[in-house]
Amino acid sequence: MNLDWDEIDRVIANGLREDLAGGDITTDLLFDSAQKATAIFRAKQEGVIAGLPVAAQVFKQLDEGLHFDGRVSDGTHVHTGSVIAEVNGRVRALLSGERLALNLLQRMSGIATLARKYVDAVAGLPVKILDTRKTAPGLRHLDKYAVRCGGATNHRLNLNELAMIKDNHLKAAGGIAAAVKRLREKNNTGTASRVPIKIEVETANLEQVREAIAARAEIIMLDNMDLATMREAVKLIDHRAQIEASGAISIEHVRAVAETGVDFISIGRLTHSAPALDISMKLA
Repeated sequence: MNLDWDEIDRVIANGLREDLAGGDITTDLLFDSAQKATAIFRAKQEGVIAGLPVAAQVFKQLDEGLHFDGRVSDGTHVHTGSVIAEVNGRVRALLSGERLALNLLQRMSGIATLARKYVDAVAGLPVKILDTRKTAPGLRHLDKYAVRCGGATNHRLNLNELAMIKDNHLKAAGGIAAAVKRLREKNNTGTASRVPIKIEVETANLEQVREAIAARAEIIMLDNMDLATMREAVKLIDHRAQIEASGAISIEHVRAVAETGVDFISIGRLTHSAPALDISMKLA
């Protein structure tokens, strides 16, 4: 579960700039620059931890000599009251970086926790839980890393990773057949060494599913379909394309969706609605 440290340093720098544009008036006046302390991070509710290296980097940008001791690894399920990290360094760095470190750690752990719940709900079935691009602007790398910590799978990171024809594309392009044909023709025009693209088509009904099959789309998304329609769509596709189910799929409903035979289930709420995991930082 690799982290993109260039992206992380950018996020942290922006976060510290928000909090410390004029300094930390309370902390800077109360404590001298040499005073040190130890802080304990503790989970205040059960969940999956994600973002400890990110929290450590927040403090290290403020105090290069700070020691961050992660007591668990990202991806670990912890119980209420578990100590997840101990940090020793300058008091100014600990207190000035506290809010940003917790904001990122709590958000990422909340995403990982919800992802794990969805993964556990479909355990034993040949399906993957996917995230989406419904991430917080500027935090996509962290959001998607947290999804991986929860055991789910990343969908495309950006618009260049997969050609996905959605409803608004179809309306403007004149339908599935025309859109798929144009994509392939345009992609094959110009540079001879251009890599062939994989195309996913969003469908809302069985008629569109048939059109996507005829256009030989590599992935067919079944968007907001009921279970009976999904099952019929899976039969129609008959392994001629991979199948993704999408559209407000709840944790209570996800296993039934998986049992229709789809290959992927994309869950926007993994990143746009996951509640933050409650974590505290207290000086020892």
